[in-house]
Amino acid sequence: MTRLVRPDAVLVQAVIAGALSFAHLHDLAEAAGQDGWKAWAYPVSVDLLLVAAWHRLRTLRDAGESARSAWSWFAVALAASLGANVATAGLLDLGHVPDWLRILVAGWPALAFLGGTLLVHQPTPPSPTDPQPEPAPEPLPVVERATEPGVHADPVPALPAPAPAPASAPVVVAPPALVAHAQKIAADHRTRTGSDIDTETLRARLGVPPQMAEAIAAQLA
Repeated sequence: MTRLVRPDAVLVQAVIAGALSFAHLHDLAEAAGQDGWKAWAYPVSVDLLLVAAWHRLRTLRDAGESARSAWSWFAVALAASLGANVATAGLLDLGHVPDWLRILVAGWPALAFLGGTLLVHQPTPPSPTDPQPEPAPEPLPVVERATEPGVHADPVPALPAPAPAPASAPVVVAPPALVAHAQKIAADHRTRTGSDIDTETLRARLGVPPQMAEAIAAQLA
């Protein structure tokens, strides 16, 4: 069975009020010198600013933030709509619109663009439904193994700490040319003194570090 669509009185009233306000804004813009498609664009601009301000106002109010700027632009759009309704109710001669009203109508697009840009590009506060970072898992409790009554667990002997490995001394390799030169110096020393050259004298004659001198002396022995 098809259900009958029941009209909503509030929705019907909103459509009627919106249509009348739209027509009044169009008539006022046309009387102020904005003819053709421009006169129809004015009511669209006013209604869009009114809706954007109301949406921004609700977003800020739900987030608990200050909605002063949204209220300001909502009041500007509402004043433009209400002013057009009052002006076209016979209080204003649409055939002879005053200059100040022409200036207001001509400057409205820039004002509406500024208001819409500020409303759209303001940072939106985070909503309470945004996902929160999960807390780090708590460490599991350490459970000690229970022993039977009257039974004492034997203490586990502590293992001795491993002894540090002895540091190996670096291996010093003497170049063959240096060994040959050292052999000549040792032979000359034996000829002059009649004894073998000692490591300290060899190191002084060659001008090498002690490790290098010991490695060369070991090869001369």
